[in-house]
Amino acid sequence: MGRRRVVVTGLGCVSPVGNTVAESWASLMAGRSGIARITKFDASAFASQIAGEVKGLDVSTVVSSKEAKTMDTFIQLGLVAAAEAVADAGLPRLDQLSAEEAERIGCVIGSGIGGLPMIEHTQQEYANRGARRISPFFVPASIVNLLAGHVSIKFGFKGPNLTIATACTTGLHCIGQGARLIQYGEADVVVAGGAESTVSPLGVGGFAAMRALSTRNDDPATASRPWDKDRDGFVLGEGAGVLVLEEYERAKARGAKIYAEVTGFGMSGDASHITAPDVDGPRRAMLAALKDAGLNVDAIDYLNAHGTSTPLGDVNETNAVKAAFGEHAKQLVVSSTKSMTGHLLGGAGGLESVFTVLALHEQKIPPTINLHEAGEGCDLDYCANTARDARLTHAMKNNFGFGGTNGTLVFSKV
Repeated sequence: MGRRRVVVTGLGCVSPVGNTVAESWASLMAGRSGIARITKFDASAFASQIAGEVKGLDVSTVVSSKEAKTMDTFIQLGLVAAAEAVADAGLPRLDQLSAEEAERIGCVIGSGIGGLPMIEHTQQEYANRGARRISPFFVPASIVNLLAGHVSIKFGFKGPNLTIATACTTGLHCIGQGARLIQYGEADVVVAGGAESTVSPLGVGGFAAMRALSTRNDDPATASRPWDKDRDGFVLGEGAGVLVLEEYERAKARGAKIYAEVTGFGMSGDASHITAPDVDGPRRAMLAALKDAGLNVDAIDYLNAHGTSTPLGDVNETNAVKAAFGEHAKQLVVSSTKSMTGHLLGGAGGLESVFTVLALHEQKIPPTINLHEAGEGCDLDYCANTARDARLTHAMKNNFGFGGTNGTLVFSKV
């Protein structure tokens, strides 16, 4: 059997700029930041006191308050995003699924860190009140694969059920591997993406101790500023992004709305340093995705970058793009939606893939806000500050993670 085509038929997200796909996309097009002072805990003792928090989300539309208490926040966010994506795709409800169909729908959804807030809370309960106060739900509430497990159970999907955890490349790797399950006949539909919620004392404290976070506490909305000369680190965000991937002929036969096609997926390892960026690894991931898609470098119109707003990382990705694309790098439009959402870690690839697919579908490029003067070595077209209408046929998505794990996707207009 030849490799089957994979298309995107459903989108769902929860983000610092909106609790639905429509809300989030409208915020991006308007260039609105979701970064503000942290409200989840007293952050006054920390060097960084800002984050992209999800605001006003009612999870009871998807899970009961009783169920929600048995899940860490990243699971709740991922379930809400998955429910939106499944409804958007028009997949059958649990009571309508045949046994045969259920076994052909899989879940590949990950988290980079998992239930850190639940781990912190449980440790405090143990320290203050003893071992008997450890909840029996603690382990299943916090381990990373339980998001995929809950989605599988809620919707009755009995196909491949797995989680990939590759730091900040998690969501992208889940989408790429989900697409390959379909390409090679292991599933017909895969619900894929990532979620993260680590705006907690240890989450913020750990990254702050590395001096990785922005300390622009007096002006949170301008703190995430990829490629700008005054960037001083990334801003932690939370949320989820989920795609419904589907075999093309199946989607076409049922008259599904098709947003885009997943045409390329590439991976690489730096084998260099656990946290420092490397040019060659990202370059090879981009070239691998192009080879997988059967495209030349000049076919790519838009790149949704990893673009975290760190002094080293932004220059590194720029250099990797130039190394991969050569002269075409100057014609490529690049933007970082992290300028508005912050960095969702393991959820970034899921959310930003939703945005990349929407860019193709809507023929609009989301901006990089807060980019007033490009920093040294940052010399590409970063779609600064204002969304742009464009004719897009092929778009690329990058994510890179600690440990030197890199991933790139290519989405194409159908």
